[in-house]
Amino acid sequence: MKHLKLILILAMAMGMAACQSKVEYGDATEVETVNENFGSTDLQAIAAKMVDSMLTFPPVVAMTANDRPIIFVDKIKNKTSEHIDTESVTDSISNKLLRSGKFRFIDMTKVDSVRKQLDYQNNAGMVDPSTAIKFGRQIGAQYMLYGNLSSIVKQDGSTRDVYYKMTMRLMDLETGLIEWSDEKEIRKVKSKSFLGL
Repeated sequence: MKHLKLILILAMAMGMAACQSKVEYGDATEVETVNENFGSTDLQAIAAKMVDSMLTFPPVVAMTANDRPIIFVDKIKNKTSEHIDTESVTDSISNKLLRSGKFRFIDMTKVDSVRKQLDYQNNAGMVDPSTAIKFGRQIGAQYMLYGNLSSIVKQDGSTRDVYYKMTMRLMDLETGLIEWSDEKEIRKVKSKSFLGL
């Protein structure tokens, strides 16, 4: 009887150990192909392509040769059927462009927060007027960077094909002219095996 209890306890312990999950760190730049949905590899490929294209486009090279133009980045529009964190795509592109040393940025997502802080500094009576930042001294953006992420999904039997296209443009805010535009395409195909796995 003691041996039976011991065997049961050991079997339960082994069963519990077999059911435990294991978490490990992975390489953030490694190709990720868990499924056909938009993933980290797609985000990295889009950001790299767009930044490289923009920084090497001859008119942009000329415009940044002796100046660091001021840009604001509009949120990338998600025109896919998936929930995609386009803010993350926008952040990656903005960070790469800023780190190139060629551009300066205005963060339009924080305008309300800045306005509240300036209002507090200038109107609350709690900040020394000689140290308060005055209204009307911010520098305006010269260019707007914006884009769309779209997809086409097709399925035929056990094969699912997903096509993504990212399009971006750089607009001169004074003239309305598009100074740069490019797109990155990604196609993913998922085929189920005969057993449906």
